[in-house]
This record gives sequence, structure tokens and C-alpha cells, in this order.
Amino acid sequence: MIDLGEFADAVGRDGPVTITGAGTRGGPVGGCSVVHAPAGIEWVQPDEMIVSCGAGTPVDELVAALREHRQTVVLPAGGTVGGALSVGRSDVRRLGLGPVRDVLLQARYVSALGEVVKAGGPTVKNVSGFDLCRLLVGARGTLGFLGDVIVRTRPLPPVSQWCSAPAADPFAVFRTLYRPVSVLWDGHTVWALLEGHGADVSQQAAAAGLTACDGPPALPSGSRRAVAPTTITSLTGTFVAEVGVGVVHHAEPWSAPARDGRVLALARAVKHELDPTGRLNPGIDV
Repeated sequence: MIDLGEFADAVGRDGPVTITGAGTRGGPVGGCSVVHAPAGIEWVQPDEMIVSCGAGTPVDELVAALREHRQTVVLPAGGTVGGALSVGRSDVRRLGLGPVRDVLLQARYVSALGEVVKAGGPTVKNVSGFDLCRLLVGARGTLGFLGDVIVRTRPLPPVSQWCSAPAADPFAVFRTLYRPVSVLWDGHTVWALLEGHGADVSQQAAAAGLTACDGPPALPSGSRRAVAPTTITSLTGTFVAEVGVGVVHHAEPWSAPARDGRVLALARAVKHELDPTGRLNPGIDV
């Protein structure tokens, strides 16, 4: 088990503090002492499809290590494991592989009091009480700083292939496919990530009129927004939409609508309970 004592000492009990990893998902908050989570893969249990590692472990390093066991982890590429979990944004494979919050099984994190707290467990039958792991995913370090984690792995498919075709109606292609991992559409072209046995992938692609391609399109970086999945055909401008999910990557900036007051009040109440002085990543709204 990774010793989190030094990490907890660095977080301490007083004063504003921020955590940073590789900096790919945002830098540290200014005006605070900066801490870094431990890195390194502690163990892999391929038969149980779980792996334990420090939150500061690079995602790409973890993926490479799991490849030796013909497994992988569903986290966005780049950055650290803790950063991917703390931000909580799934990549374009969410349609078939699920959201990031489903990856985290157990976390040991450092609280606002500088104490090491364990949440979750490697198997569901060993877990009781509140599901703090799901609370920590997407909290951006405002509730606690991830130290080490146990995450769920998935088997690597025999074949994983991106395919594309011109398409004015993405749903016509979408309905033809059986459990695609991802379907993207930019208003003119549809891309699909198909996985499975080679013959099945080829058959699916042919049935949908798709041909193999090198990969998905570059995602516009102006904004990332969520819309009703059935409304993507009304989008305008330069965009790439995740069909069946409703996430839209748009070239234009966008202001998110105001959050429901009751939801915001609940989120702030949880923040106050776990970090009453607001010392963890101050300035980042919950």
C-alpha cells in the first residue's frame, strides 16, 4: 500500500492549498501552497480486473502497463489518473464504455483536516455507507485530494477500428450499428468506433456503409456543452457531436445556463461539511 503520510503532511490542516498533476486539465490555483499526489502502479490483478496506483500516475503509463495483460482503463488520454478522475469528463468513448465515475472503485484521499480517508472498496460487497467515490469524481479537488485509487479495468478487444462515411442523418447510421463504442458527427460526416472480433467489425461497417479510417476528427475546443441527444441535427457552426450522448464540442465559446438553486445549495452544503474553511482548491466553485 502506498504510504500517504508525506502527502497528508504536505496538505496539512491550515491555509489554502491546491493540487496539480501534469497540468493538462488546468494548472494549480494561484496564491496557495502546491502539493502533488504520489505516482506509481502498486499492483495489477488481471483476474479481478482491477489495478491500484497513485493518483499522480500518468494515464498513458497506466494504459501501457495494462496492455501487457490485454486490458485497459477507461480514462481520457494524457494527464494523470487523479486529474482525469477529479475533472470527471469522459472522452468520446462514453457511449459504449460508460462515464468516468464508473471507473473509480476505491480512493484514499486527504481531507481538509489533513487526514487520510478511505472511500469505497475493490468489490461492491465490501462497501457500505455513502458512495464518496462518486462524489469525489468531478469535484475538482474541492472535497479532498486523491492520494491513491483502485480503478476498474476492461479487456482489450481483438479489433478496435474507427470508420467513417458521409452522412446528413447520423441517426440512420447509429440505428444500424450494434453497441458502437463511439459515434461522432459534424453535420456532414459520421465517424464510428467499432470493437470486437474482426469479422463482426467488418460486417457492421459494411452494413452501415462505413469505411475504415485513421481515427476520429479533431475536436473543436471553443466549448463543450450538453444538449438533448435527439436535437443534435439542429446544431449550426463548426462542431463535433457525440451521437447518443448529447455532448457537443463546438468551435464557439458558450456560457452554461445558471444551475438550479436547490442543486447549487446542496453542492455548497456538502462542500461546507467536508471543507468548512474552503481551503482545498479555493476559488473553484462546486
